[in-house]
Amino acid sequence: MLEQLKQCKICPHKCGVNRLEGKIGRCKSSDKVQIALYSTHNFEEPCISGTKGSGTVFFSNCNLNCVFCQNYEISQQGKGKEITIEELASIFLKQQEKGVENINLVTPTSYVVQIIEAIKLAKKNGLKLPIVYNTNAYENVDTIKMLDGYVDVYLPDLKYAEDELAKKYSKVDNYFEIATKAILEMQRQVGKTKINENGIMEKGIIVRHLVLPNNIENSKKVLKWIKENLNEENYVSVMAQYFPTYLVKEKEEYKEINRKLTKEEWKKIEDFIDELDFKNGYIQELGEHEEEYVPKWW
Repeated sequence: MLEQLKQCKICPHKCGVNRLEGKIGRCKSSDKVQIALYSTHNFEEPCISGTKGSGTVFFSNCNLNCVFCQNYEISQQGKGKEITIEELASIFLKQQEKGVENINLVTPTSYVVQIIEAIKLAKKNGLKLPIVYNTNAYENVDTIKMLDGYVDVYLPDLKYAEDELAKKYSKVDNYFEIATKAILEMQRQVGKTKINENGIMEKGIIVRHLVLPNNIENSKKVLKWIKENLNEENYVSVMAQYFPTYLVKEKEEYKEINRKLTKEEWKKIEDFIDELDFKNGYIQELGEHEEEYVPKWW
């Protein structure tokens, strides 16, 4: 399977670089798996973290370049360390030994082929936990199809309905079309949502959306698409945790998002969610100390 990295087309950028020779494309990932942290995370959605926490593995590098990324040190600046596929499989098993609810792969896109091999190896050695694929949704449908049978729960963002925003804030083209096609493939794979007796999602999809200040109409379009295109039993998670960081704090061109959400903006989102009448999902409360929840990387 690693042969696919000889001319990498794993993500929509389709850089075509030979990662087996150490060459890197847009995501800055070589053939080596790079992670920045593995930990027990208690602040995901309740059906993901539960009472025992989610067994997160944070991968370094990303195929988006979001100017407001809260994890920019690992996604943009490459902080982390290289590990082998065997070591990744061992991490999955160590997480299971800690008693977590699932294995949560955070920003995994660049490493899909290696992750599949690690899952195979870990399952041979006793891994039984659900696998959660936690992604920005800028994914090739063919890559998501490769994950069929390996991923149990998909946790994609749907950041933008307006492509001009995706271009300005994440430096990508055609985000909405690409992301929505990928999300529909995720939905096709997981089928009927399954929640166990402890309230943990064992099969399903949760589409996340982070609301940006001064961009409420974009959020409404995103939420409308989710309502009209996802099965009613699937979940939506609307997040208020945005805070200005990284390039937003440095460059004048992003001044319109160089602040947190206002109560008035969040009220508009809450009212729109009520109007859409989602069956399943979560909505955050507007907080004041979101910065405190960013992990401390290795």
